[in-house]
Formats: sequence, C-alpha cells, structure tokens
Amino acid sequence: MVKKYFIKTFGCQMNVYDSNRMANMLEEMGLKKATGVKDADVVIFNTCHIREKAAEKVFSDLGRVYLIKQERALEGKDTIIGVTGCVVQAEDKQILKRAPYVDFALGPLRYFRLKEVVEEIFNKREAQLLDTEFSAVSKFDYLPENKAEGGCSYLAIQEGCNNFCTYCVVPYTRGVEVSRPVEEILKEARRLVATGSLELNLLGQNVNSYHGEDANGKERNLAYLLNKVAEIDGLKRIRYTTSYPADVDDDLIRCHKELGKLMPYLHLPIQSGSDSVLKKMNRRHTRDDYLRVVEKLKEANPAIGMSSDFIVGFPGETDEDFEKTLDVVNRVKYIQAFSFKYSRRAGTPAAVMENQIEEKVKKERLQVLQDLLFDYQTKFNKASVGKIMPVLFETKGRHKGQLAGRTPYMQNLYAEADNSLLNKIVEVRVTEASTNSLGGEVL
Repeated sequence: MVKKYFIKTFGCQMNVYDSNRMANMLEEMGLKKATGVKDADVVIFNTCHIREKAAEKVFSDLGRVYLIKQERALEGKDTIIGVTGCVVQAEDKQILKRAPYVDFALGPLRYFRLKEVVEEIFNKREAQLLDTEFSAVSKFDYLPENKAEGGCSYLAIQEGCNNFCTYCVVPYTRGVEVSRPVEEILKEARRLVATGSLELNLLGQNVNSYHGEDANGKERNLAYLLNKVAEIDGLKRIRYTTSYPADVDDDLIRCHKELGKLMPYLHLPIQSGSDSVLKKMNRRHTRDDYLRVVEKLKEANPAIGMSSDFIVGFPGETDEDFEKTLDVVNRVKYIQAFSFKYSRRAGTPAAVMENQIEEKVKKERLQVLQDLLFDYQTKFNKASVGKIMPVLFETKGRHKGQLAGRTPYMQNLYAEADNSLLNKIVEVRVTEASTNSLGGEVL
C-alpha cells in the first residue's frame, strides 16, 4: 500500500520553499500527498519562531496529531510525526521533552536529512532523533532537483542573517548569511520555468545582501542575479523578498527602472518611524535613510507600490515615537503592510530591555496603525477598479467556477474563469475592490 505524507507550514515564504523541498524528497521515496492528517503515514510540522503564539500553536497542533496517531495505531497503522524549522532550532532538546511522541526534529539547516531519517524510522523504528547542528555543509547541496508546483515558485538564493535586530530570532535559528552560487540558482530557476513556473520569487532572510559567486568565482550582487534570471526564456515575472533598507543600492534601484519582468511591488520593512526605536532595534538605517530609498525607488519607477513590516510597542516606545511611525505611513502610502505588537522572544536582547510596554497600550497603538494602513490599502485597491491587469491565476476560488490569482501588485483577485486558465497569466478587468481583495472579469 502506498504511504502518504502531510506537511503543515507555518510562517514565512522560506518555510514554504523548505516544505516544497521536503515534499520533493518524500515523493522521491514513493510517498504521495495525503488529503489530511488522518490519511498520512508521515506528518511534518514545518515551524516558525518569529512570534510566541506561532510556536505555541505548533505544540497545540502536535497534541491533536498525537491523538490521531493513537487512533491509527488501533487500526494497525504506524504514524511518524516530525517537526522541522525554526522552533526546533530555538527549543532544541525541549521540543522532544514537551512533545515526547514526536519521532524526529530537524533544524532548518538540517532537513536535507529527511529522507534518511524517515527511512530509518520506517525500517527500524529508531528512538527519537534530534538534529539542530549549525554546520558548514549547505543543505542545498543535498536537496533533490526542484520542480514547479504551479505558475509561481519560490526560489531560495540566500539564507540566514547578519543584522541581529534585537527583537529577532532569525540569526539564532537560521544562522549567519550564506549566499548560493549564481550558476546553481540559475540552474534551479531554469528547471522551475521549464516545469511550468511563469513567476519566480527570489527568497532570503535578507535577500538584497546577496553576494554569491559566479562561475569565475567573482562575487555578484542581487542586481546582477536579477538581470541573469530575467534572461530566462519563458519567465514572465520576477519578485524578491525580504529586503533590508540599508542594503538597497543604486544597482538594485536601477533594476526597478530597467527590468520589465521585475514586478512594480517591493516589500521593504521599516519596523518603526522613530530613530530612537530603530537604534534600540539595532536597525542599520534611520527614518530619513529609509525615506530617501523610497524616494529613489519611486523616481526610478513611478508605478511602484510599497509594502512594509511594522512593530508597535517596542520597549521604550513613546507616544511621540509612535506618531513618527504614523507619519512615515502617511508619507509612503503603503499599498499593503504587515503590523504586529512587539512580542518577547527568549534569547533576544529586547526581551530583557527596560520599559516594556503594557499590553493594553500595544493593542491600542496597533489598532490605530492598522486602521491607517488599511485605509491606504483600500484606497489603492479601489483605484484599481476599471483597470485591466495581467493576473496569474494560482488556485481555485472559494466559489464554484471561480479562480484566484495575483496582480503585479500582489493583490488577491477573484474572477469567474475556467480551470484551463490555472497557472496562466490572463488579462482581467477589475470590477470591484475591498480592503483585502479585488474582483474582476476575464477579457
């Protein structure tokens, strides 16, 4: 009987990429994708540790899967439960103590061992296995060939971070920055396009610090890589995420002017509009630095739309600091944004800073910020009504006969469309808009 797997992904696009690669490995072993946990012989939670609630949700879900594992055991079925990703790295041995029914736990740099680990457990029912080693070995050297999962594919080009923002666990869970060689990335990019990808999203925790070597051993920047990727026949769209403001150079800005395949949308996190808060966060940019970069980008491409990340209630944030954040929003007029209350992460410098902000204050500030952000997002979406946009349809919609896709500005768009248009770029006239999505009709 064919064994099946189920992977649940938490967190960022890098985790989505990692989950797809794990699926590749399991399918190489002959496993098929299960429709749900109850049908799966191998269940994997690929975890995120950016926020406390995300980590706790993993343990809650693991408890429910353990009950399913017991039910399946009564039917004579074995179930392997595995945990991968940043929670494993952060919790280390604690994860197997808190969830002793977990069969294996692999850190985000060690999941390339998945195939061997699952085979060992299937064949020998080995005791719990934990691997969180930070080694010089690149996981990319051991992963199977990637293939497109649809019209849009993620492609990791860089991993880890050297910035050590005081609120962030990424350097402790993903390690220091490592950039993949140019030719290795181009090989994977060509394979993804050859197997159906029309859009590639180049990924890194700090993607614009990319400094991989070319075939001659010369270090190259992200702008060079973008130009090379743009040369691939059949590729229609390019995106990259997540960027760090201090690493946006003139070469990269020029790409937004000259590369037609590079989408007119950029996610550029600022976190706070206050220089004093940015300094406490250990961000390598000031408010004015950020605004100058945005101005240059808009000069290079007046059609560009900006997105960002915000943290409210960082230790020591005053009402005046918060007002400066609102002022940045009013200046940039973001078309999308992600905003959160500051959450203490064990092991980070900010977790032990003085002047922690009361939860009530954080909640109030977040509401004010989100109201403003959603107002700009709604205005941008409503300004899209009547426009004709190229939409990449990626999934079936919530209603019968409906498809869902994304515009060049990463707006969700729904339209009545035949399934034959899945994973294709289609001209759509926008007919309606809300804060979070657009409606349209296929031309």
